[in-house]
Amino acid sequence: MSILSGKNILLGISAGIAAYKTASLVREFIKAGANVQVVMTPASKDFVTPLTLSTLSKNPVYSSFYNEDDDNAEWNNHVELGLWADLVLIAPATANTLSKMANGLCDNLLLATYLSAKCPVYFAPAMDLDMYKHPTTLETFKKLKTFGNTIIPAATGELASGLVGEGRLAEPEDIVTFIEQDILNQLPLKNKHVLITAGPTYEAIDPVRFIGNHSSGKMGFEIARAAANLGAKVTLISGPTQQKLAHKSVEIVPVISAQEMYDAVHAHFKDCDIAILSAAVADYKPKDVATQKIKKKTSTLSIDLIKTKDILASLGAIKTSQFLVGFALETQNELENAKGKLKKKNLDLIVLNSLQDKGAGFKTETNKVTFIAKDTTVTAFDLKLKSEVAVDLINEIIKKIDA
Repeated sequence: MSILSGKNILLGISAGIAAYKTASLVREFIKAGANVQVVMTPASKDFVTPLTLSTLSKNPVYSSFYNEDDDNAEWNNHVELGLWADLVLIAPATANTLSKMANGLCDNLLLATYLSAKCPVYFAPAMDLDMYKHPTTLETFKKLKTFGNTIIPAATGELASGLVGEGRLAEPEDIVTFIEQDILNQLPLKNKHVLITAGPTYEAIDPVRFIGNHSSGKMGFEIARAAANLGAKVTLISGPTQQKLAHKSVEIVPVISAQEMYDAVHAHFKDCDIAILSAAVADYKPKDVATQKIKKKTSTLSIDLIKTKDILASLGAIKTSQFLVGFALETQNELENAKGKLKKKNLDLIVLNSLQDKGAGFKTETNKVTFIAKDTTVTAFDLKLKSEVAVDLINEIIKKIDA
């Protein structure tokens, strides 16, 4: 999954021959999972049709403040467009449009939207070689960068004039990659390796039966998504689950038993910066596993159980610089038990949730949690979607490691 997935991208198109590439650019953004809104300068419609871009973006294309042919036309609100966007991209950005942006001129809808935007702005210049190298153009680039705008450098190649040199609009896939990488470089978990466990473990009784629990793995998968979206490389060690997560920054390691999870966690722990153990690991497993299916011969069946290895405690005993987070699912004396677990297992943070809270626990879309930090700070939250709880948790960890 791209870092652009779910983001609102406003694509501003100015009047250059390279505007023909914007059809492919819109497709690249849509493939990345972004929502795209196109705003064109009036003159740019001579190079690419609004119908093409509207069809590809699945949104109406705007080029004026209102439709002059419709007496009942509604105003195209440039302020709302600017506030809607998570990022603005001007591509192709002609010398004329760039100069207007740099000097606050506002004679069309695109420029009005640019001046209203509160989000990051990227611009991808496209013009002939001499125009690109002209001192006024270079001064424009410099001025726009002082405003916080980001230039996507032009490529070198054959230009519309027949000259060969710098000034060619970067290719659509290169523009998307540039923006993705620029966003990733600014994310708080960039270059961090996060280890996460999720789901239940199944402890075999025989080849058919097992001891397990009701964990769906959803909480762990949402934590993995939240961490990856903030730039982390994530190793997600998951017990048996129906959860899915397609994200290029997440590696999923499937396991079944508590022992397999123990081995996988220890294989990755030394290389991680943050470890979040949200899996519901079995506390006990059968002492002996039958090699054949146990037949129903008697009215009762006794199975000797032995303790599984405590993964969380084992990490707390060997951790060096890692930030270690555990989960405590309690049914009584919740706060007291969670604080005891935090100290005993040498954790930096523990996430407490109770089966007494309606909407919390296994197989739900929601959870109600309390964070307890090593410094004894307690932060309680209302019932939220697990995706929101995951974001809260990752933000809390970032605050603690940056403190």
